Amino acid sequence: MIDDRLVSALRGRLDGEVDLSVRRLAEYSSDASNYRVLPAAVVFPRADADVAAVLDFAREHGLGVTARGAGTSVAGNAIGSGIVLDFSRYLRRVLDIDPERRIARVQPGVVLSRLQGVAAAHGLRFGPDPSTQNRCTLGGMIGNNACGPHAVAWGRTSDNTVSLRVLDGTGAERILADDLGSVPGLADFTGANLAVLRTELGRFDRQASGYGLEHLLPERGSAVAKSFVGSEGTCGVLLEATVRLAELPAATVLTVLGYPGMAEAADDVAAALGCAPIAVEGIDARLVDVVRDRRGAVPDLPRGAGWLFVETAGESAAEAEASARALCRAAGALDSRIVTDPAQAAALWRIRADGAGLAGRTPDGSPAWPGWEDAAVPPENLGDYLRDFGDLTAEHGVDGLLYGHIGDGCIHVRLDLPILDAPRRFRAFLFDAAELVVRHGGSLSGEHGDGRARSELLAVMYSARARAAFAGYKALFDPGNVLNPGVLVDPRPIDADLRVAGLPRIPLAGFAFPHDDGDVATAVHRCVGVGKCRATGGFMCPSYLATADEKDSTRGRARVLQEVVRGAVDWSSPAVAESLDLCLSCKACRSDCPAGVDMATYKSETLYRRYLGKLRPIDHYTLGWLPRWLAVATRMPRLVNALARVEVLRRFGLRAAGMDTRRAVPVLAERSFRRRARTGGRSSGKSVMLWVDTFTDAFDPDIAAAAVDLLESLGYRVVFAPDRVCCGLTWISTGQLDGARARLRATLDALDAHVGAGGTVIGLEPSCTAALRADLPELLPEDPRSAPVAAAVRTLAEFLLAEPDWRPPVRPGVSVVWQPHCHQHAVLDSKADRHILARMQVKVIEVTGCCGLAGNFGMQAGHFDISVAIAENGILARIRDTDPTALVLADGFSCRTQVRQLAHRDAYHLAQFLRE
Repeated sequence: MIDDRLVSALRGRLDGEVDLSVRRLAEYSSDASNYRVLPAAVVFPRADADVAAVLDFAREHGLGVTARGAGTSVAGNAIGSGIVLDFSRYLRRVLDIDPERRIARVQPGVVLSRLQGVAAAHGLRFGPDPSTQNRCTLGGMIGNNACGPHAVAWGRTSDNTVSLRVLDGTGAERILADDLGSVPGLADFTGANLAVLRTELGRFDRQASGYGLEHLLPERGSAVAKSFVGSEGTCGVLLEATVRLAELPAATVLTVLGYPGMAEAADDVAAALGCAPIAVEGIDARLVDVVRDRRGAVPDLPRGAGWLFVETAGESAAEAEASARALCRAAGALDSRIVTDPAQAAALWRIRADGAGLAGRTPDGSPAWPGWEDAAVPPENLGDYLRDFGDLTAEHGVDGLLYGHIGDGCIHVRLDLPILDAPRRFRAFLFDAAELVVRHGGSLSGEHGDGRARSELLAVMYSARARAAFAGYKALFDPGNVLNPGVLVDPRPIDADLRVAGLPRIPLAGFAFPHDDGDVATAVHRCVGVGKCRATGGFMCPSYLATADEKDSTRGRARVLQEVVRGAVDWSSPAVAESLDLCLSCKACRSDCPAGVDMATYKSETLYRRYLGKLRPIDHYTLGWLPRWLAVATRMPRLVNALARVEVLRRFGLRAAGMDTRRAVPVLAERSFRRRARTGGRSSGKSVMLWVDTFTDAFDPDIAAAAVDLLESLGYRVVFAPDRVCCGLTWISTGQLDGARARLRATLDALDAHVGAGGTVIGLEPSCTAALRADLPELLPEDPRSAPVAAAVRTLAEFLLAEPDWRPPVRPGVSVVWQPHCHQHAVLDSKADRHILARMQVKVIEVTGCCGLAGNFGMQAGHFDISVAIAENGILARIRDTDPTALVLADGFSCRTQVRQLAHRDAYHLAQFLRE
């Protein structure tokens, strides 16, 4: 361990940051593997000198050093008990692109998609493209020799590495290229091990297990840099890499070939490879079924229960299509489909991309784990291997969904391995699986590396002499075993340090967690660390996108809560409060996280447990009880508005209420919707209930009036809940779940008769509508009325689109900046709104991401700056970049408020846009 004195000494040597807080160590205790190892400290280096100082410090004090990029390793090679070096925060630049030589020079923390974007401007790309390319780093790819779908054409990371600048375990800087003399003793080592390097290593392209020492052979160019790739941080710490770039193809075509099953698809790989494809991927029918179930309809596929996705390229579209037709003639498929439309091809590739994440659950919903997720065999042996593998999984009683890089003989599968309650069976299966893959001439790993997941199994795959060569190679670089100890050489047991083994169940308190067997411990362990929450360009983790700090990612928060449910950290710990502080409860992870993590629910549950029977922060009473205060305020709106305009009173009131004084107070309507003379019900047609939420009623009653006009124009009699009932949203977001349940029971009382008669409930505020759809049945699962009421709830767009005779007004030439609400995106879906806007023929500039206000979050003291930063990443940038005559559409009250306060623009609800 590192005490305060040593921490001060280390900090004095660095420009970067050192953190050994309970929260930070929890965040870095796992990667995307099955393992948990608390580090002694986490360091964020700003320069090469910081890395050297950390290595010196570690040697002096007997600590290991583990380099980490995005932490997406599924093999457990990015965690360690010593110092974890996170390169992803500061050392993440593309240093240089040389388009003439087609090379790039990068820092280890650069994200692959960033490099691809810079290279694309020159018509180039980095060949390997793993599914995590929008968050994985080049340092991590070099560490495990990453590949991806296009490795069949452009090779692995090692095939595209020109030179590396590293610090070895002694602290010496080395330039690795094609010179054995760059590492003392390496030439003698190579000469002494020629036989084993030629016979046991480099037998086929995807032999990723162990070290890539075959590259040291003279007939392979004595490529020291290539031999270093895939060493998983055990031989040196990367400072800089020079990599080779490939030319972007002029045109591509996707062909989908259908077969009776995956084994038969694998049998036909030779035919596909004979047509010089740039990608050959395989997908099992059961995986497609899961994607269809979770994501909705999928594009049409040819007949079959297993498919090859084959991409061909050419100098022109005609040439690429000719290759595709030749492929169909050569293949022995049941059926085929050639896809020339890029949008359709992208939709089909999304099946593969979505499936890669959704494979974290078996078809019956059980958790599926890595550990044997990327074995590879020579492609000609793959069909037989898959048949035998099916027999092996049946024998051990485990199941999983198959997909992978069939053209390279690499199969991905996550299995419902018995980690939680039977780690011995877990161990037995892995040894049997290792023996099976070796019998087929294969490799334990095809691209993810061995890490803690497979290093012990190297004894099954390699002779004692080969393993001695691995140890000798590491000793040349790291004689003191400072770098990533326990991996590859002298490995930790595969069943040691398992994250979920022996976890206790946590008694129910707040939510029912119906999809996790009623157990919050199971729920928070949904996070397996794939790190999609760190990716740019989506709704998930808006605070992480603003801060680039792991603590603000869904994964970082889940890791802290995992420590809580194992009993290592208390629910009321400051570490938990810090971790959840910048969570906006946007719910985007509920839909966007491949594992279905729902951090908004976990935060609410945590707040409930923390403050049960205790005094709460003042904003829990002011913002959390907002519907109560608005019920009073709407009786005297002019007085309340007048007081809010007095600057001294506004600032005092906000500060006293626990809110940020830089916020304006939203203006109450002169008359709330419920207090207006007209209450609807003028039509004598079939009735439909309009849910008039607190925000619409108090601040934007014209939205409800517009919705009434639309519904009555369709012949409906619009009715409202007989009492002032509430969805409980503000109580839920502040963790006051007993109060939320009380309000939801009253809501069920008010809606039961209408829903029981077959009626529909239409919501206008997305967050309230989502609470009725999702939170209601999870907070009141025992009430038989919950499920029918939740099922009866619709958005306005959903309801209108289902009306066969309704046609939206057509407005060609009108531009709108559209901010979908996070809760609608996560729980309700925005497809109906998109269809309506498309039928209106308006030009839509859609904002991807949160507005930054997110209910009470942006109003709370201490959150203003981050709220603005999130808005700058999304809605504000879109508004600035768009014609000022464009209308701003936002169904969410928070979104409209953020636009009004920060962009000084009016924003409108869909109901208003359709009416006007």
